[in-house]
Amino acid sequence: MTVLCETERLIIRQLDLGDADFILRLLNDESFIRYIADKNVRTHQDAINHLTNGPMASYKTNGFGLNLVQLKGESTPIGMCGLLKREELEHPDLGYAFLPEFCGKGYAREAAEAVLKQAVAEHSMYTILAVTAPNNLRSMHLLESIGFNLTGTKELYGLENNLYEYHGR
Repeated sequence: MTVLCETERLIIRQLDLGDADFILRLLNDESFIRYIADKNVRTHQDAINHLTNGPMASYKTNGFGLNLVQLKGESTPIGMCGLLKREELEHPDLGYAFLPEFCGKGYAREAAEAVLKQAVAEHSMYTILAVTAPNNLRSMHLLESIGFNLTGTKELYGLENNLYEYHGR
């Protein structure tokens, strides 16, 4: 288990194949499908494939990827947060998703701030993007509250998204 960073309440670590059941649950949550995408992960094996070809492949290729966010002390997985490198975007972008019962408690903000700090410190990333569905008001508010600025829109996978940009310090 590779821990990237910790906060007062959270441990943020790389995803591994042992997280397949959690990924299956998260990726099939109604809000994940509505605001992010339907990844067609329906079985335990689909989750294994998603982890192998997504986050775990990104760690090898890019040195970063989406990470598991868990509660400190309990090891309860509550969401994921990390950086993605998409061919369609010039810079890496911040991605995050949390189970509904853990939303509205400041965990996403805490994880996003820690991931940004780690990206600047360890990867010398000073420009980081983020995309959100135009109707995802919670996500837009979170991004703006941690220093992202709306710069326009970007079509990704056939959908128009708000495009945000962050400049590290």
